[in-house]
Amino acid sequence: MSNETVLDIRGLNHWFGSGDARKQALFDIDMTLERGSFTVLMGPSGSGKTTLLTLAGCLRGVEDGSVRLMGHELRDAPEAELTLLRQRLGFIFQAHNLHESLTALQNVIMGVQVRPGVPDGLARQAAARALDLVGLSDRLHYLPANLSGGQKQRVAVARALVGNPAMVLADEPTAALDKDSAADVIDLLKRLAAARGTTTLLVTHDNRILDRADCILTLEDGRIVSSDIGPAAKLTDRNEYSEAASSSPQG
Repeated sequence: MSNETVLDIRGLNHWFGSGDARKQALFDIDMTLERGSFTVLMGPSGSGKTTLLTLAGCLRGVEDGSVRLMGHELRDAPEAELTLLRQRLGFIFQAHNLHESLTALQNVIMGVQVRPGVPDGLARQAAARALDLVGLSDRLHYLPANLSGGQKQRVAVARALVGNPAMVLADEPTAALDKDSAADVIDLLKRLAAARGTTTLLVTHDNRILDRADCILTLEDGRIVSSDIGPAAKLTDRNEYSEAASSSPQG
């Protein structure tokens, strides 16, 4: 992990609604994520986890405070700048959000097509490599209906990573997965983070994955109430994930 700051949030507040119905969702949030770090954001439902994730990912406008993403201040940033920043991010969601009428390969190609000017042939090659990396080289032409839940989430991971993003934002990516599939998805993200320097911010209720975290932040009622060094950051041998990244995960 380097000391390069990818995400720096200071004094972030956020509200929903207007007038008498206006309600504050986030209170004075401070957090910093460095390049290559794997940060888990925990907390009960309604605590503001997804709101914070969408603000960090340029999916929601910053109203009050500072959010600096890859050196760019998001508050009052023009839409053109936000669009370019979103193209450098990878998003993974609980429901995987695959297009049911498209094959695994076609779904992942969409992750390349968000970047203008990429030739179709190159996009196809990149998508096939990404699916091979997640152990699905034999499922390129399968529709989502013919994939298991774990395989669908692997396709979503491939789609998020195909453009080699600087940062991955994941919202409950393991919630619908069994223990082994959840571990596979998280270990894949860890290996690629180590190999590529990708920063990961992952929202979860899943206690099964906490041992993979470099940092664990706990959010309650819109406030960060604890920030703990995760077990992964305490490992004496930081090269284990880098070494594993050279081989494809098992399907």
